[in-house]
Amino acid sequence: MVDTGTVMLERTPCPVPALRPGDSVAVVAPAGPAPQSDLSAGLAQLESRYRVRPAENLFVREGYLAGSDERRRDALNRALSDPDVRAIFCARGGYGVQRILSGLDADALRADPKPIIGFSDITALLCWARVHGVVAIHGPVVTQLGRLPQSDLEHLFRLLEEPDYAPRMTGSPGSSSVGSPPQPGSGDQTLEVPVEGLLTGGNLSLLGALAGSPWAPVLDGAILAVEDVAEAPYRLDRLLTTLRHQPQTHSTDTLVGVAVGELPGCAAPEAGGLSPLEVVTERLTAPGRPLVSTLPFGHGARNAAFPIGVRARLEPAAGILAWDGGVVR
Repeated sequence: MVDTGTVMLERTPCPVPALRPGDSVAVVAPAGPAPQSDLSAGLAQLESRYRVRPAENLFVREGYLAGSDERRRDALNRALSDPDVRAIFCARGGYGVQRILSGLDADALRADPKPIIGFSDITALLCWARVHGVVAIHGPVVTQLGRLPQSDLEHLFRLLEEPDYAPRMTGSPGSSSVGSPPQPGSGDQTLEVPVEGLLTGGNLSLLGALAGSPWAPVLDGAILAVEDVAEAPYRLDRLLTTLRHQPQTHSTDTLVGVAVGELPGCAAPEAGGLSPLEVVTERLTAPGRPLVSTLPFGHGARNAAFPIGVRARLEPAAGILAWDGGVVR
């Protein structure tokens, strides 16, 4: 059965079964076509640990898409319904996932939950899984796997395989207003007090594009993780303002905390303009709602994976995003 647009809005998505070395995993291309050399290097990383089942459209190119909507949708649905496939890795982002969301088999995902891994345009697919009650993984696409540091690869595999794995992702201490961040011990409660909530988010451009759709994430009581690439500060402002103006449960006004990844290529083009981080801080922080920045995920040299839909903790004074397992079972 395909997705009808009726969403579950389950507050805590169920963990997915843990992967084991030697398990079968699918590699799909639901968005743009992948450069062959980068894809081959990433496939080699996966093949060193799992049995890889590549989708038949991996090297297909139709303009900016990896084949027609039907071809990309059908390949993903086959992976969702295949009982031997224990995880789904996405080849790359780009563009195209939104075009196939309404034709995806949500019943197959719920009947046989399996982790979907990716970021950038794949954010739309992660939000789709989240809405249907299954934990998803914001993490590297396959074309990144050959060039990421070994620590990021080990972190990803542990996240997928170890139920008790409880990592701590470290960035920069939080800020509560535009300008210099407050210092620990200053009495700023926004900086001093840890907060907890369900972790959600992904690429900011995709979150903005999903606003008003059936797959827009619930933000009420959540910690929102965001990253983006090559978006001018005023465009970041526009996206964040769009999210703020959504109905209450989907509005950024209902967040408990904010975790900001990398923002490469988002610098202000004009002299004296706000920095990308200043824009995000101004739009997303509020009294009692801390922000931690420069976390190692996104379109930069690092892309440490994190789960969408588990309970997480933000420690603003130490610049830490953490969760206590619960990703796989």
